[in-house]
Amino acid sequence: MTHRLAFVGLGVMGYPMAGHLAAAGHEVIVFNRTPAKADRWVRRYGGQAAATSAAAATGADYVFCCVGNDDDLRDALSGPGGVFETIRSGTVLVDHTTVSATVTRQLAANAAERGVSYIDAPVSGGQAGAENGTLSIMAGGEPDVFERLKPLLDCYSGYARLLGPAGSGQMAKMVNQICIAGLVQALSEGLHFAQCASMDVDAVVDVISRGAAQSWQMENRSQTMIENKFDFGFAIDWMRKDLGIALAEARQNGAQLPVTAIVDKFYAELQSAGAGRWDTSALISRLNK
Repeated sequence: MTHRLAFVGLGVMGYPMAGHLAAAGHEVIVFNRTPAKADRWVRRYGGQAAATSAAAATGADYVFCCVGNDDDLRDALSGPGGVFETIRSGTVLVDHTTVSATVTRQLAANAAERGVSYIDAPVSGGQAGAENGTLSIMAGGEPDVFERLKPLLDCYSGYARLLGPAGSGQMAKMVNQICIAGLVQALSEGLHFAQCASMDVDAVVDVISRGAAQSWQMENRSQTMIENKFDFGFAIDWMRKDLGIALAEARQNGAQLPVTAIVDKFYAELQSAGAGRWDTSALISRLNK
């Protein structure tokens, strides 16, 4: 079955995700705050570009959002020219943005008032996962709605799982980012130690990546970390936004996140040094001075 879909937000993640939906045969109407990017997407994938989020959502069976932060999401949905102006009852609204659980629950309630089902579905896997259609999706919402949605999520994910009611996906994404922060710092320290010990770092990584130290970060970032290449990937600016959300939630639920707080400060140092657009693996650059 094919559907009429709206996709709001064509950043490094949304652009290929919307492309996978179009490639699967669905009618996709896109909106991006920079119209040139939407026009470029249409030239590549077909479909249509809309002038506003509201125009994109008109008549859509499903509306997807993948924007920047809480404020961007509020603006895309409930601001002037936003999705809530035109979305019809019975539509499913899917948010792939990493935002706070608080704003998710607020917007899910706003959607429910309009007869719209809301699924928060943040992703993990980075730009490569979006381009290759192998993202991991952690979702919150109603089970029956998620089951109807899942064939669409399968267009760009390798695994998608519902974890509970609205907000559950965002909570899981916080766990994801907490784990990544600690792993990247540990990998940075390990590689730095090997370099200071004048070891063959490539050989060391080859050995330890086959044992208990193995991780996605080691497999996908160790070589570029060794080569001091960071002008790609998931930006420090975005990681700090995500860690800020997790730390704020921890203050509410009483969780102790000492390592996360330290790594967040390290990222703040890099931001201050002008490295905010570097990949999160740039943590090692603090040590190699």
